[in-house]
Amino acid sequence: MQPRQGPRPLPFHLLNQATSLLSSLSALPLWKSGSTGWSRPWEPEESELRAAINRADPASLQQALSDETLRRVDDFLAGIKAYRDHPYRRTLDPMPVVWSDGTTRLFDYGGEEARGTPVLVVPSLVNRAYVLDLTPRRSLMRHLARKGLRPFLVDWGAPGEAERSFGLDEYVAGRLSAMFDLVTARAGRPALLGYCMGGLLTLALATLRPADVRGQVLMAVPWDFHRPYRAADPLKAFREPIERAVEQLGELPGDLLQILFALPDPGAVERKFRQFARLRRTSATARRFVALEDWANDCVPLTARVTRETFFGWYGDNLPGRGRWQIAGQAVEPRRLSHPALVVIPSRDRIVPAESALPLADALPNGRRLMVEGGHVGMLIGSRAVTEIYAPIAAFLARMGKSD
Repeated sequence: MQPRQGPRPLPFHLLNQATSLLSSLSALPLWKSGSTGWSRPWEPEESELRAAINRADPASLQQALSDETLRRVDDFLAGIKAYRDHPYRRTLDPMPVVWSDGTTRLFDYGGEEARGTPVLVVPSLVNRAYVLDLTPRRSLMRHLARKGLRPFLVDWGAPGEAERSFGLDEYVAGRLSAMFDLVTARAGRPALLGYCMGGLLTLALATLRPADVRGQVLMAVPWDFHRPYRAADPLKAFREPIERAVEQLGELPGDLLQILFALPDPGAVERKFRQFARLRRTSATARRFVALEDWANDCVPLTARVTRETFFGWYGDNLPGRGRWQIAGQAVEPRRLSHPALVVIPSRDRIVPAESALPLADALPNGRRLMVEGGHVGMLIGSRAVTEIYAPIAAFLARMGKSD
């Protein structure tokens, strides 16, 4: 049994927590001197908090703050240890591999006996595919198969030597198009289902082969990368370090990706591990937490070209939202895709805010939106995932029927 490494990268999360807590201790003298330096919108809350602090006994307040700091450190470390020691391990049997090239594989979840709509399911390039087949009770793939559909799951794997020079063109016009051909030959004209970055890849494939696509499901897929804020502005500070990393290493390492994903809410990892420390180890909630963390920490790098195309082309220059993104020389324009589409938008998604996904739903001529509760990943494994996510997706795909 391999020891768990997470939360990855651990030094970053430990340092982040220490910095946050120590800054709270050092901020107390600033409160007393009135030198917080906060901007005017915080004035009402600041005045109320200052009044409460002034009423408190200074020595007791300092001790309480120190005690709370140590308690949070202890809870965070206890949560990490509980996670690392948890007995859960993913044991789902893998499905048959029906196609492979380099590190990319295609799994058949339906089998030859399935007679429903074939569905080519495409995850992100930055995370492992099994988030869509996480546990026996939280598996979109197995749910689709139980409903009589013929789902195929793309597993990109970590880039190897064959993929080292790949950009999005090679992944979409090369590998994804080849898997689409295989599915079509085995099961008929398929629908596409894309999750997060995988949804953008399916839109690109549909651009290249619009007449071949039966329909499309897009889950938590960003489109206007400058909504609700301009991603280009904070990205400027990281552009040079990212460029240096991919230039020297030939890829963007998974641990660096984890740091970048953590930056919008740096305290999220600490909060969730402190909460996990209080869970009963044998509870279903604890097992789901561990299953999801194992997946999140099983991260893969991005090739240098894909890094530049996505971080700088998508997030920095907002090429999709501006109608400037191209795949294999063709503009990716949702308004030209006439097939039925279902756009699933989680309401509490911090990675893909609803404001970023809604323009895509509006641009698709035959698209309809499904607003759901949950976050970017939580929607897939939450207590209502089966009824509120899996079921409507399966019903939408089933209505398309199957082509020969």
